[in-house]
Amino acid sequence: MQAWQVHENGEPSEAMRLAEVARPTPGDGQVLLKVRAANINFPDVLMCRGHYQVRPPLPFTPGVEICGETEDGRRVIANPALPYGGFAEYAVADAAGLLPAPESLDDAEAAALHIGYQTGWFGLHRRARLEAGETLLVHAAAGGVGSAAVQLGKAAGATVIGVVGGADKAAVARELGCDVVIDRRTEDVVAAVKEATGGRGADVIYDPVGGDAYTQSTKVVAFEGRIVVVGFASGTIPSPGLNHALVKNYSIQGLHWGLYATKNPKLIAHCHEQLTDLAARGVVKPLVSERVPLSDAAAAVQRVADGVTTGRVTILPSPVNGAAA
Repeated sequence: MQAWQVHENGEPSEAMRLAEVARPTPGDGQVLLKVRAANINFPDVLMCRGHYQVRPPLPFTPGVEICGETEDGRRVIANPALPYGGFAEYAVADAAGLLPAPESLDDAEAAALHIGYQTGWFGLHRRARLEAGETLLVHAAAGGVGSAAVQLGKAAGATVIGVVGGADKAAVARELGCDVVIDRRTEDVVAAVKEATGGRGADVIYDPVGGDAYTQSTKVVAFEGRIVVVGFASGTIPSPGLNHALVKNYSIQGLHWGLYATKNPKLIAHCHEQLTDLAARGVVKPLVSERVPLSDAAAAVQRVADGVTTGRVTILPSPVNGAAA
């Protein structure tokens, strides 16, 4: 079969190499999956660079989120078990972690309903306890993680402010349903948020960016507001001033969604049921901006690394025949 492999850490376009390799053999409690669609996530970028908290042994195949097909023909969503990731024709995954792919979504959309939407659901509902009528501010609102949070925020009855970088991404954020869109490249984010909220600020702030975005968040968070930290796509990890959190009465909440798989896996299944229902009702629908063949995967991962994509970029492996590779 064909699979992308990382033999040395570096930028995805240089580190990823397409190779002909043997199909992976599932271990105890694992299943072999034919990859129908593999979604690109920022952790894939970080793993290529060797900067992620999970460091699979070299060589490894990136790809942490797929829509796959079991040997008996079931369409499922899975997180592949590294080093046999999803940027390949076949992957392996833990049988206990398989989730049914929603019938209302195609393969690419189903692959994209998992990590980003689960993170958004846990961040907004489990951690921040977002309530209808509150104001939600989403950084990188046109990206894969941000676009999911925008849709989930609207579904929860919140007023959503989206911060983006560039006119094209601003247009995407409006299409996603943001009530207010702020282009950080041409507008003063702090002033714009204060104007949009009458000086009150945002009740919940969803931050997958870190760096300057986090600093802006501390200036516009409302009384008893919650800043949910879900990542550092900017590459800069902030150092919060806890005295500032004290005098303004706001909370800083971390979210590492992957921990729930070991700490409370039943919540992941419950969340998937909620997301499947929202998708069936058309309330949420993953924004898949690009569907690329397996041969173009490295370039696609690099575009995600460079921050020039919107929504999700999904890899669709070429049809696989029945012969063993």
